[in-house]
Amino acid sequence: MQTLTVSLGERSYPIHIGPGLIDRADLIVPHLAQKRAAIVTNTTVGPLYLERLTRTLTGAGVEVTPIVLPDGEAYKDWQTLNLIFDALLKSRAERKTTLIALGGGVIGDMTGFAAACYQRGVPFIQVPTTLLSQVDSSVGGKTGINHPLGKNMIGAFYQPKLVLADTDTLKTLPARELSAGLAEVIKYGLIRDAKFLAWLEAGMDKLRALDPAAISHAIYRSCEIKAQVVAQDEREGGIRAILNLGHTFGHAIESGMGYGNWLHGEAVAAGMVMAADASRRKGWLSDADVERARKLIRAAGLPDTAPDLGVDRYLEYMGHDKKVEAGRIRFVLLKKIGEAVITADLSPADLNATLTHYVRAA
Repeated sequence: MQTLTVSLGERSYPIHIGPGLIDRADLIVPHLAQKRAAIVTNTTVGPLYLERLTRTLTGAGVEVTPIVLPDGEAYKDWQTLNLIFDALLKSRAERKTTLIALGGGVIGDMTGFAAACYQRGVPFIQVPTTLLSQVDSSVGGKTGINHPLGKNMIGAFYQPKLVLADTDTLKTLPARELSAGLAEVIKYGLIRDAKFLAWLEAGMDKLRALDPAAISHAIYRSCEIKAQVVAQDEREGGIRAILNLGHTFGHAIESGMGYGNWLHGEAVAAGMVMAADASRRKGWLSDADVERARKLIRAAGLPDTAPDLGVDRYLEYMGHDKKVEAGRIRFVLLKKIGEAVITADLSPADLNATLTHYVRAA
């Protein structure tokens, strides 16, 4: 097991990474405010791990309420969120009852948002079971639900008490979901660590084969980079926005295609290529840099072109992005491989050229 810390003063919390952690009551119980917990999961993950995690907790004397939601990005909405509140109220959950998110990014985001809202705030723990949630969404306290006009537009910053990334859960992950997680891993190399990116290029086959040492290192380094950034800027007032490389384009793809048709990581992968192309048009990246990013994304089993939504629809959806400020879209672009920058200085001509090129390429 490897452990690192998200340093946020009194709200700091550990991230444990390793195999078999779902069975470790000693890692979970010390973070419970009382020996009551509600495990929120979905119809896909629940049959795999709910009974096991429940057994771990009840064996330590914890009373458990299971809450099983429908699976999929399409259910990341108010109606599904209310199913959590219904179950909490029926079980008479209290302010010290801990919510435990057992699943991928959708479950983690919704459970965290429910925890932020229920009785104005109850503790919660993240037990991410997908690569994407282990390296990204479970860390940093972003919670929320989708709106038809924009992804994750309704939510709260609310930090967990603990992140428990059991790498054994990746063995049951479909190949497409594994690739989607690798998109976020690649992102960290592009924005912050050129050496890590080179390591990914050399070891992508091992990562896709779930080589234990390789996958553990990828998760650890990704979480380490995110923890460093979040510690500097918890509520995304500045530097934390670099973690959104490719997301402005990617969220437009997810919204435009209908939530769930493109996985989040797939949309981010295409979005990162578009961001790299926009960076090239500003004179920051070379043609070779853009092709390098595309090659790695393809090697991870991800799309390097975008669906044909039409330029106008892309612009409409990107206009709802959370980074819009004073009516101007702020983009995360690359000054060079391993160094990201946030800028609103992307000309309409360059933006349209990037969108037109990749819509045609698709």
